[in-house]
Amino acid sequence: MACMNLKRSNCKNCYKCIRNCPVKAIRFSGNQAHIMQDACILCGQCFVVCPQNAKEIVSEREKVNVLLQSGDPVIVSMAPSFIANYEGVGISAMREALKQLGFFDVEETAIGATIVKNEYERILKEEDRDILIASCCPSVNLLIQRYFPKAVEYLADVVSPMVAHCQDIKKRYPEAKTVFIGPCVAKKYEGEISGVVDAVLTYEELSQWLKEANIELKQEMDETPESSTRFFPVAGGILRSMKEKPNDYAYFEINGIEKCLNALRDIEQGHIHKCFIEMSSCVGSCIGGPVMEKYHQTNIIKDYITVSKYAGEEDFDVQQPKAVELKTQFEFTPPEAQMPTEEAILAALKKMGKYKESDELNCGTCGYNTCREKAIAICQGKAQITMCLPYLKQKAESFSDAIVRNTSNGVIVLNDNLEVQQINEAARKMMNIRFATDVLGEPVVRILDPVDFVEAMYNEEPIENKRVYLADYKRYVEESIVYDKDSHLLICIMRDVTEEAANKEKRERLSRETIEVADKVVEKQMRIVQEIASLLGETTAETKIALTKLKESIENE
Repeated sequence: MACMNLKRSNCKNCYKCIRNCPVKAIRFSGNQAHIMQDACILCGQCFVVCPQNAKEIVSEREKVNVLLQSGDPVIVSMAPSFIANYEGVGISAMREALKQLGFFDVEETAIGATIVKNEYERILKEEDRDILIASCCPSVNLLIQRYFPKAVEYLADVVSPMVAHCQDIKKRYPEAKTVFIGPCVAKKYEGEISGVVDAVLTYEELSQWLKEANIELKQEMDETPESSTRFFPVAGGILRSMKEKPNDYAYFEINGIEKCLNALRDIEQGHIHKCFIEMSSCVGSCIGGPVMEKYHQTNIIKDYITVSKYAGEEDFDVQQPKAVELKTQFEFTPPEAQMPTEEAILAALKKMGKYKESDELNCGTCGYNTCREKAIAICQGKAQITMCLPYLKQKAESFSDAIVRNTSNGVIVLNDNLEVQQINEAARKMMNIRFATDVLGEPVVRILDPVDFVEAMYNEEPIENKRVYLADYKRYVEESIVYDKDSHLLICIMRDVTEEAANKEKRERLSRETIEVADKVVEKQMRIVQEIASLLGETTAETKIALTKLKESIENE
């Protein structure tokens, strides 16, 4: 079952989800992030950190509504972290509110935690285990099953408190349907494969439901000494609730996915022996679950105190099942993506512009810790070359430089202080500048009249195709100046029109000379015509008009 969806329109290629995914189980294609179900450990970090809220947890509200309409009793197993999410609301007040939604009853998952805790104590006492890792956290279970094959044997082959509690409920109420409510994404997956959990809701789904139904939770606390396993959702809570701990074992807790990864590497390397490990993927354990972190603005210390005050010192009174009823099986199921060959990795690195080790910046902007990890992901179809920011920057700069370098037009870039920031070869040729370094950083007044630049900057209006004579260089240019306010840069493009101007001047000179000759011809012809006309007794008016038109036509050429 897919526990998370992507809202396509919201993904903005920021790669924050990859940077925060501990196992890089996110594939990018079509400029969109896709969760790789076979590699994901459902820790929910991508959901928590996404700045665009592009990730959403799959809702099971509709499934629960169907259960409520079935006619069978629907009983809620409420995760013990609820007291931190709904501060001041005890289980009795929660039960009262949820009964208004149509639920038959609400019980604490801590009852199942008591059953699981008892089984852990039995295993440590009766079985010769080298290492025993608590199997309460489904994200840790998935992490081990998918990435640490040597550690799978150390996972406690015991169902989670959620499953144990739902088994217990269905034993007491054979017709009942069970719904777990908690702060965890991975519980939706665990519930799906458990066979005894009919649906899973998050605290956010519950809060929204209560809001829509206009049901307010009463600020009402209840206490009972038989509630030691209410400690389970805090770091070290399992250890704190355990009464019997054989002395030949070391006991410690690990919370936060990075610490879990480090511990599991140590285990696989054979550095750890004879210990019981309480391991949680979330910082602070369940009170730092993704839904609580996203919406509750978790304060670990405050929430720890809240849970501690609500928990008692004694165990819930439970009917402990036989060990075989609590058994579960964990197997190594690695992701489908295979490690590429060294040749393929090197080829991917070269495509990224990484030809030698010193080219590998390992900046992490793509989401991967190293360029090599990114190259492996490219080979596996998880990443794209264009996700590399330095590569794109270098490519863009190279492309831009190629255009500026090869254009026949002169290009000059100035800053706000009218200092030369860039000048291409064509511009240097126009102004007889041998090296760019001769003018870079210098005031433009050294090489050009700054009046047009000042006008373009202060008016914030471009100057387009203005013909200017550069007297110092004996050149005519057509200049276009644009002021980029965002980057505080003046960009000037100059087209050398000296030859064009010379040709125009030549044509104008020839035209003038032609007109002068025409004038002389007209004048001479007028005299001749007048003489002829006088001899013939005709007026000269028509002939004068004709010759004048001839002159005008020459002038207009």
